[in-house]
This record gives sequence, structure tokens and C-alpha cells, in this order.
Amino acid sequence: MSILFDHSRQERIGLPETVFCQGKPLAVIEGLMREHGGPWASPLLFTRLAPEVFAALAPEVRALADYHALSRTAYTAVLPTVARGRVAVVSAGTSDGPVAHEAARTLDYLGIPNTLFEDNGVAGLWRIARNLDEINSHDAVIVAAGMDAALASVAGGLTPKPIIAVPTSVGYGVAEGGQTALFAMLASCAPGVCVQNIDNGYGAACAAARIIRLLNER
Repeated sequence: MSILFDHSRQERIGLPETVFCQGKPLAVIEGLMREHGGPWASPLLFTRLAPEVFAALAPEVRALADYHALSRTAYTAVLPTVARGRVAVVSAGTSDGPVAHEAARTLDYLGIPNTLFEDNGVAGLWRIARNLDEINSHDAVIVAAGMDAALASVAGGLTPKPIIAVPTSVGYGVAEGGQTALFAMLASCAPGVCVQNIDNGYGAACAAARIIRLLNER
């Protein structure tokens, strides 16, 4: 099985193609990692790369990539650091870590400086209040939250920076695998909060990257 790679995506939209590993044969993942793991190859990001799948790769292939188990991401190298712009990645709780770290790792790969602020859930509002000045020093904010996802609305009422909200599948009962968080973010009374799909930390990072790209085109 081969993959029809979108080599012109970087020039077309400013974002390189990424390999979504879930459901892909091991041989395809291994082949792409070999192809892009050399010193002269273009960097490549792999998402939803489960730890057991990464462990099944040949040792010499694993050595070609920087792997992060919590976020289930790997990259063969990172892109050059942008001249301007930083992104804050804010999570409600430690359970939102896989999504928040997927966003942060994607930003790392894209060469966008970022800061991760974990455990800012609204059950203790002092936590986000304590971090607010530093969060506001960034140019865009990603908020990852499950349960009732109230953090997105709270952040939307506290910062003037663009907010990209990511509902996570954290929760039980009526949390419905992230659907309640998704609906809460979509129904937020904080104006201008943009919402990604459930658990889509990668998509949130790409949305932030589009904002940062505009800063660098000025």
C-alpha cells in the first residue's frame, strides 16, 4: 500500500502535510519515517501514533524520530522557528493532557514557540487568574477542556487574544465522550471563540499557526 503525498501543501496553505497514523499499516508508517528521517529530508509530523505501534517499528526507524507517548506524536525534525508570534496552550486538567500536548507538539514541529499551562480548570478560578498575565503575553490561545468545558467561556471573557477551543472526550455520564463539551463551547456566550472537533489538538495548533503566519507576513 502506498500513500499519495501532498508535497505542495506547504506552498498552497502554509502548512505541510502530516501523517495521521491511526488505521495505517505499519509498513506505510515505517516507510515514511525512513524517507523523511534523513538529514537532507523534509521534516514530517506523525499524529495518533500509538505507543504500541511506535514500539513495533524497527529500532533503526524509531531512532529517526522524536516520539512523545502522551500526545501520540512523532516528528523526524522541526521546521525553522518563526520570527514572530507565540501560542499559549491552556488545559483544564491533567486528563486533557493528551490533547493539549498534541497541540503543543504540533506547534513545536511547525516552529512556533508555545507555552503549556496545565490544570487551569474553573473549579479553582484562581489557577487561570494566576496565569492570565502570562497567557495574555502570547498572540493566540488554545484551550483544551472536557466535562462542561467552561474554561473556554471563562478564557473568552478574560483575554482579547484569538481563542481556539478544543473539547476533549474527558468525562463520564452525560459528558458523552466530549459531545457536551463540544456543545458548550459552540454555545459559549463569550464572543469570537472558535471551536475545533473533539480531541483535535492538531487542528487547533494548525488554526493557531494560520494566525501566527499572518503576523509574520506583515
